[in-house]
Amino acid sequence: MLKNDRWINDMAASGMLEPFQPTLVRHLDPENRANPVLSFGCSSYGYDLRLSAKEFLIFRHVPGTVMNPKRFNPANLEPAPLHHDDDGHYFILPAHSYGLGVALEHMRVPPNITVICLGKSTYARLGIIVNTTPAEASWEGHLTLEFSNSSGADCRIYANEGICQLLFFEGDPCEITYRDRAGKYQHQPERVTLARV
Repeated sequence: MLKNDRWINDMAASGMLEPFQPTLVRHLDPENRANPVLSFGCSSYGYDLRLSAKEFLIFRHVPGTVMNPKRFNPANLEPAPLHHDDDGHYFILPAHSYGLGVALEHMRVPPNITVICLGKSTYARLGIIVNTTPAEASWEGHLTLEFSNSSGADCRIYANEGICQLLFFEGDPCEITYRDRAGKYQHQPERVTLARV
């Protein structure tokens, strides 16, 4: 069953998401509809997660290099600088490139819940694809997020604003949770966590 806003707010009060925004924010100054942002916070059946400003890494093109998930080489990544103007803080994801960021919110998934992370349509309409990522039962940490810019233009990726939506699905209790099996991505910090085997 897909969980609703009442459930998300109740669980956030118990520490499921920190920091937590109980309503959907579209403007930093809602009274005057000023300072628009890419929405974040609790929606009807999900939560719009924010991108942390702490780190954003871009894969460099290294001719002749073959990426190997079993022997991931962090030298293939370079940090993207954080920029700022009147529209907010942002990273630039170059055209036809791939980047890694991290969620601002810390998440503690309940043992009977699996969370699916999906991209936001505002970014998708610019050619930015957010990899569909699950957070399994009893997973805890800051999600590392993966972005592909499929367009021919560089694109801003805004920090501290909505970047993807979480959907919370309740299932029958599982026998072994992600925590029980000591999953390799448990307790990710607010930093990009690289591929592990």
